[in-house]
Amino acid sequence: MCSVEGKGKGRKGGMGMGMGIVKGGGERVGKLKSSRMKLWMIRATTSVLLWTCVVQLTAVGETWGPRVLKGWPSCFTHQDSSFSVIEDTVPSVPARVLPPKRVYKNNGYLMVSCNGGLNQMRAAICDMVTIARYLNVTLIVPELDNTSFWADPSEFQDIFDVDHFITSLRDEVRILKELPPRLKRRVKMGTVYSMPPISWSDISYYRNQILPLIQKYKVVHLNRTDTRLANNGQPLDVQKLRCRVNFSSLRFTSQIEDLGKRVIKLLRQNGPFIVLHLRYEMDMLAFSGCTQGCNNEEVEELTRMRYAYPWWKEKIINSDLKRKDGLCPLTPEETALILRALEIDNSYQIYIAAGEIYGGTRRMASLAAAYPRLVRKETLLEPSDLGFFQNHSSQMAALDYLVSLESDIFIPTYDGNMAKVVEGHRRFLGYKQTILLDRSLLVDLIDQYNSGSLSWNEFSNAVKESHASRKGQPTQRLVIPDRPKEEDYFYANPEECLQPSHGQLSST
Repeated sequence: MCSVEGKGKGRKGGMGMGMGIVKGGGERVGKLKSSRMKLWMIRATTSVLLWTCVVQLTAVGETWGPRVLKGWPSCFTHQDSSFSVIEDTVPSVPARVLPPKRVYKNNGYLMVSCNGGLNQMRAAICDMVTIARYLNVTLIVPELDNTSFWADPSEFQDIFDVDHFITSLRDEVRILKELPPRLKRRVKMGTVYSMPPISWSDISYYRNQILPLIQKYKVVHLNRTDTRLANNGQPLDVQKLRCRVNFSSLRFTSQIEDLGKRVIKLLRQNGPFIVLHLRYEMDMLAFSGCTQGCNNEEVEELTRMRYAYPWWKEKIINSDLKRKDGLCPLTPEETALILRALEIDNSYQIYIAAGEIYGGTRRMASLAAAYPRLVRKETLLEPSDLGFFQNHSSQMAALDYLVSLESDIFIPTYDGNMAKVVEGHRRFLGYKQTILLDRSLLVDLIDQYNSGSLSWNEFSNAVKESHASRKGQPTQRLVIPDRPKEEDYFYANPEECLQPSHGQLSST
């Protein structure tokens, strides 16, 4: 009995233990499943959060860059967005190809301060770039004149596209916007060697006289730049580089270029137009001492102004003698007579490229009567268009420069810097017609006509015959050894850079 009971108990006990093991295993399996479910939920939630962050970062990266995620594959595309439509419709602009940098041993740094008006400075910049190139030095972007009569505060970058200027010449010369810091400190301390170079010098002068100074002091400042490089007798490469800077590298800012194009478009819409560079502003008359047609009060005012500016060295001037020698700008009244004598069509628009004409409406009356379609930038544009340019005479002159290049005929009444530089640029553009007035001859003819010695037909024929060969045709530059001021200006006729029409140059 006992043994049977013991076995029975044993089986019963064995069964109980078996049941205990099954029950304990079920609880563990349940806990394991619950843990796995929690882990799966955590992983799923983490994945969603991470994916959300990726999407957000990609969006931010596309907007603000750096685009570190841009190369990742994405299931999000913009093919149906308006942004992609805009991208597809905008034509691709080919990358600008920069000339390779010229590698050379730098002999030092050249600083230059230009003097005069816009076009005097323009020619000077061309010379200074060329000089820097042939001295193997680094040129600092030229400083413009802010202290002359015009008191224009414009800096280089306000008038010219400075980045284009630097990069377009990188295969010739290294140009920097400013000196390295260690040399800038010397400028601030006033210890930089400064000097005016000799006018009308050969390139050899700069190599023999200026280069040793640059090598000694590391930086030299040229404080005057007008007409400091000779017109003639220079190597062909020197002359060609002067042209390249003038016609290619000195590009006006986009703001000036765009406004110039607007003025030209407005003029073209109304037919042919002539640009008359009527150099009859107050400063011109005070400087030259030319007072033809002025009343006594105006003569006194001009004389006071001339004495007020110490850098205008000539004080006592005989206006009548200067006029007879052809050294005075034509008056508005004289200009009207000459345009009529040349049989300029009075239906043409006449664009006045100048500042405020001295004497105003009174002095312009005869010209306006003969040519009623007189226009200026101020009459073609709204005041708001020119607001930015007010009190910036060089920027205003830049607008006139652009319009002058595109005109059907360009007529300057005085051979100043703008007249000469525009003349040369128009030659470069294909010998566009520029009527170069022989003022000494014309004032004599005008006086004969006004006195009754010549009839209108005789006067007109004489004017036309004398100017038949003075319309910007190909000519050889007049060279006068040892008298550079009297010979032809390089920038008025840069013949080394021009393609002569009909394959033949005529002599002057």
